Amino acid sequence: MRVVVVFFTLALCAATWALDNGLMRTPPMGWLAWERFRCDIDCDNDPKNCISEQLFMDMADRLSEDGWRELGYVYVNIDDCWSSMKRDAQGRLQADPKRFPGGIAKLARYMHDRGLKLGIYGDMGTHTCGGYPGTTLDTITLDAQTFADWEVDMLKFDGCYSNATEQAQGYPSMSKALNATGRPIGYSCSWPAYQGGLPPKVNYTELGQICNLWRNYGDIEDSWGSVLSVADWFFENQDILAPAAGPGRWNDPDMLVIGDFGLSMDQSRSQMAMWAVMAAPLFMSNDLRTISSGARTILQNKMLIGINQDPLGVQGIRILKEKSGIEVFWRPLSAGASALVFFSRRTDMPYRYQSALSKLNYTSGRYQVHDVFSGKTDALKDSTPFVVSVNPSGVVMWHVSAPAADKPRLHTGGKLRGPAYYRHDDNNNDLPPAFL
Repeated sequence: MRVVVVFFTLALCAATWALDNGLMRTPPMGWLAWERFRCDIDCDNDPKNCISEQLFMDMADRLSEDGWRELGYVYVNIDDCWSSMKRDAQGRLQADPKRFPGGIAKLARYMHDRGLKLGIYGDMGTHTCGGYPGTTLDTITLDAQTFADWEVDMLKFDGCYSNATEQAQGYPSMSKALNATGRPIGYSCSWPAYQGGLPPKVNYTELGQICNLWRNYGDIEDSWGSVLSVADWFFENQDILAPAAGPGRWNDPDMLVIGDFGLSMDQSRSQMAMWAVMAAPLFMSNDLRTISSGARTILQNKMLIGINQDPLGVQGIRILKEKSGIEVFWRPLSAGASALVFFSRRTDMPYRYQSALSKLNYTSGRYQVHDVFSGKTDALKDSTPFVVSVNPSGVVMWHVSAPAADKPRLHTGGKLRGPAYYRHDDNNNDLPPAFL
């Protein structure tokens, strides 16, 4: 019992690591322009798809009218190419007057009137990645106050056209400047993505005190190969990344491309499942005006969103890589529950994967297993063999509940079949490896 208490105390201490703005205690959800609409500024010839206030108002209407907002998708995030090429006479950033005639403050009011939040893009450097005015060390305070005056709710802070020294000073300085405005502004920083991969040159404990979420890896593309490369990088480096995540501080594997052009339905379910297991922010980058019913069903899956938004906030891990091409991922959830994902790398045909919960290190007992995508529910004893049929590049995802008298816990006497394992606090909640 004494050991468990020590672990629980460490968990409570770890909660203070997060950025002290009280925001994003669960992974943020919403819509982000970049992957789908990039830097399209040709509003004369492409008025429906160019980066303009109308595009973001259209997406806000869809989020507020088509059931997205009630599920948690509340951020509408502008990315690069929104600003004028020059600052105003007072040195402040300003929106392009032709494409954003009402300015960013008007757009923020439009979001807030619909129960949504507005995110904006900036860059720690002389220019943004698209060549627009960036934020230098001299303008951090001014730019933070400008965003607050516009009533922006989130800042994505990129890192093009700056060096490591400037970033090391600039990213923490922007965090302090945002907090000093008095307006709650969620802070997404791209610092790790510019620091040369792993082992990280950025201290992840320090990072959790500075940013609410951070980009670790390159931009995602609208292809299965890109989605898989991002997921592989995150799970191959889960020893370092998973302990860094928690309420108010999240690893960000980038946007959901479900509903675009590059993924099949099975691959779309796979991205959604793996992002949920990773406790990743869920920012869609698609066209909500024309999204298919199949993609909408995946993105609006309530049980899957509930797994992603679990308040315990522990990032899941890959626990098995089978020679058959099947991989198994696991995430601990609050109230002793857990999520399991069976993913197939195969490209030939559906594979019937056989296992048992006991083989996945669940302790003895009877569990309620809910299939996240089919909606079926079954009772399953830990020792009872089961078979799941997993489509090529597809997943089967389970939510595993515990009977009240016998909550499921993984064995803690040795390592889980992977590089990390979990113990439990006095409330039977799983604690991540960082607390061991």
